[in-house]
Amino acid sequence: MRKVWMNLLRVLISVGALAFLFWNVGLSDTVNVLLQASLRYLLAAFALFVLSMVIRAARWYVLLRGLDATVSFWRLLRLYFVGQFFNSFLPTSFGGDVVRAVELTQDTDPSDAIGTVILDRMTGLLVLFAMGLAVLPFYASALEPWLVRTLLLVSCVGLAGGALVLEGRVLRRITRYLPARISLAGQGTLAKVYAAVTGCGWRAIGGAFMVSLIFNIVNVFINWLCGRAVGAHAGVGYFFAVTPLISVSLLIPSIGGWGVREAVSTAVFAPARIEASVAAALGIAMGGVALATGLVGGLVYLGESLYHMWDRSRPV
Repeated sequence: MRKVWMNLLRVLISVGALAFLFWNVGLSDTVNVLLQASLRYLLAAFALFVLSMVIRAARWYVLLRGLDATVSFWRLLRLYFVGQFFNSFLPTSFGGDVVRAVELTQDTDPSDAIGTVILDRMTGLLVLFAMGLAVLPFYASALEPWLVRTLLLVSCVGLAGGALVLEGRVLRRITRYLPARISLAGQGTLAKVYAAVTGCGWRAIGGAFMVSLIFNIVNVFINWLCGRAVGAHAGVGYFFAVTPLISVSLLIPSIGGWGVREAVSTAVFAPARIEASVAAALGIAMGGVALATGLVGGLVYLGESLYHMWDRSRPV
């Protein structure tokens, strides 16, 4: 029952955020912007999004190699596309991560599967926060003070939390006296997952950070291309500054980020003197590119399911 209510809440957040946004911005104005969007830029953004899936699969592969798990890169790439499908259509951006972890348990230890999925997501966010902080001094004067403070808070808290998780020893000491089911020390289920998170080794984690840097640069250019498509002519540097907030907002429970992403996009691009209807259209364009990639993942998932059904039905 609780799960039903949570899913309903996510639907209400997406619908409510979109309704409130279009009430203030104007639905017809936003639609007009979208109708005039450049298909060339949108196709380029879609191509880069597909490339980003390859890059993220490579990051996951690096982390699994750190645990000596033998899973092929192509298997991980397929799971990433399938995960994107569930991210696009389930009422949370974590849906695809859960699917990836569950599917990977067929190939390796469950703790390794869950731990590397968590670390895969975390390394990407940590590099994104670091990039946001690096470019913020150059664009702070162009941003509203509240936005600068939010970016600083989110990035600093995220980096400090990530460092604490990766260090390992402190959290184990803090939780060692807790019940086994919630302790990060010992042999409980959560402790085994945390052992996988911290057991990849700094060489693998360093490699994941390098891959994450490439991915996040590509991600910024995806957003920039979507901006160019709808006429949001902010510089690439501005996108480097605000992309961390847009990406973190997708962690808010919603349906594929819809509503939340558009509302945040409208807020963070207002200081760049981009009209609200254009900023809202930019959020929709980013969501549309992700949705199109998710549909590709859906086709991959359907094809694999049909193949397994056919394989099981063949006479032995």
